[in-house]
Amino acid sequence: MTLASRTFLVFTDETTTESALRAALPSSASLRFVSLYDAFDSAGRIVTETAPDVVLVSCSSNPQWGLRVIGDIAAVQPSRPVIVALYEGSPQAFMEGAFRAGADDLVTLPQPPDQFAFELQKVIARRRGPSSDTRRGAMITVLGPKGGTGKTVTSCNLAVALADSGARPVVVDLDLQFGDVGLALGLRPERTIYDLITSGGSLDTDKVGRFIVHHPSGADALLAPTRPDQAAIVTTDFVRDVLTVLRKTYDFVVVDTAPAFSPEVIVAIDAASHLCVVGMLDALSLKDTKIGLETLAQMGYAPEDITLVLNRADTSVGISTSDVYELLRKTPDVLVPSDRAIPRALTNGSTIYEADAKSGAGRAFAGLANRYLELTGARDLDASAEPMTLGDASNGGLVRKRRLLRRGI
Repeated sequence: MTLASRTFLVFTDETTTESALRAALPSSASLRFVSLYDAFDSAGRIVTETAPDVVLVSCSSNPQWGLRVIGDIAAVQPSRPVIVALYEGSPQAFMEGAFRAGADDLVTLPQPPDQFAFELQKVIARRRGPSSDTRRGAMITVLGPKGGTGKTVTSCNLAVALADSGARPVVVDLDLQFGDVGLALGLRPERTIYDLITSGGSLDTDKVGRFIVHHPSGADALLAPTRPDQAAIVTTDFVRDVLTVLRKTYDFVVVDTAPAFSPEVIVAIDAASHLCVVGMLDALSLKDTKIGLETLAQMGYAPEDITLVLNRADTSVGISTSDVYELLRKTPDVLVPSDRAIPRALTNGSTIYEADAKSGAGRAFAGLANRYLELTGARDLDASAEPMTLGDASNGGLVRKRRLLRRGI
């Protein structure tokens, strides 16, 4: 059904004129206008009696009344009408309240009629229910309870190694205040998640794709805001929706998180198909890693559900594999050795996997990528690969673990 054949019920205040809305909608569309004031206590009843296809609520001058009307409609008619809140001006302060009240989308005015019609069509399509496309890529949430453990380096190298295998990965920088994915990959933050949320309109693959930054390796990235104050408007509901859209498009969604169990990080944990915890081989980091694993256990994740990565794992600090297991009750899955080429690569806006894939660190990140290729059934592996174990303090050694990519890196 096209917009031209649909019926619209418009709750409006004095800031939006009938002529403006009629100009933005097809001339053959059926429109009925009701004053927001008159509908303050009866919006749900009016929607039930008139049975419109689409409900529009305009409330620029009185947002609280608009929220009341939206909530009343959503309570009485939660499934039939599409509720779109029309709001002239800056949407940030109103957006979260509108969605919480029951709005399906927020379309800002003014905008060209063809764009307005396009936004409405997308909202209507979303309310029809899920499409027949059941594609869901793997989502790897990378956690580091303590800052400075190499979590971002791990996320970026993992994504680049996955891209090198032929997969299609995207890195989402969910360290919203101080994210460094752009810096680690040498990408200019011309478009960020802040720009995406402030652009208005509904989320779909085309919309999100316009804010994705491409890396020469074949990996993509959705970058964090450029300023800490911009992080405040990125809501947990928005994060959840973005991750859902990305999983429909990419083979792997790698989420780099802030070093805390903040609300958006918890959303990324709940939505993940795989969890990766990153720590370092020193007493302070291992203590924080232990707390992180215990927190995940309280959230219902068993040790075997988590991939444990230890960076600087060849450092002679007197901690052996048995010591790590005794503290964490989990053996590390991937051990990444120290490499002076890593900070040099970061300075050049590159990953160690790109700079030297045959280095110890490059091989370790290849092994991490191959682990997820195996877990997701994306690749058959070379069964002849040797395991890697953590050396004791006397040799600080590191030998190969898990399985490396079949091409022999």
